[in-house]
Amino acid sequence: MAILPICIKGEPVLHTPAAPVTEFDEALRTLVQDMYETMDAAPGVGLAAPQVGVGLRLFVYSYETPEGEPWRGVAINPTLLISPAEPGEPDEDIESEGCLSFPGERFPLRRAERAVLTAVDLDQNPVHLDVTGWRARILQHEYDHLDGYLYVDRLGPGDWKTQDRLTRKYRWGVPGLSWTPGEDDIDA
Repeated sequence: MAILPICIKGEPVLHTPAAPVTEFDEALRTLVQDMYETMDAAPGVGLAAPQVGVGLRLFVYSYETPEGEPWRGVAINPTLLISPAEPGEPDEDIESEGCLSFPGERFPLRRAERAVLTAVDLDQNPVHLDVTGWRARILQHEYDHLDGYLYVDRLGPGDWKTQDRLTRKYRWGVPGLSWTPGEDDIDA
């Protein structure tokens, strides 16, 4: 297994809708295992294939439930249904999220409270998740990556200006930038 480099905001694969997975082979199994290792090393709670430079519709996730149980899996060729998000400004204390492709920063973002995901796993068995709270946020965040969006693309005007300033400061808006968890320091 290998820890993969994580693409930074300006990389084109992060802004392009990902293609469906059609080959369920050993290469896909290796990619998924490498993605788990990379996500854990980062550390993160989710990682989409475009974040490691692979334009395929899949992501891995890992989070501990409120009851302390592990919640971990892979979603391949997912579809996602969400409840309407509550109107209003997001709460900075409880609705902030970060992203491995925009490292070191967190911004508040209003998301739907509930998400229903259907997908398949590595053996093409159906996956069905009906979740709320942080798990719903994780699914929405990772699903956005598959459609070519970063969470910073969805920020309100004030936070968008801040992320734009940080993008220019760290020169993240250009292709070819990445970092490898455990090897590269991100000084954001």
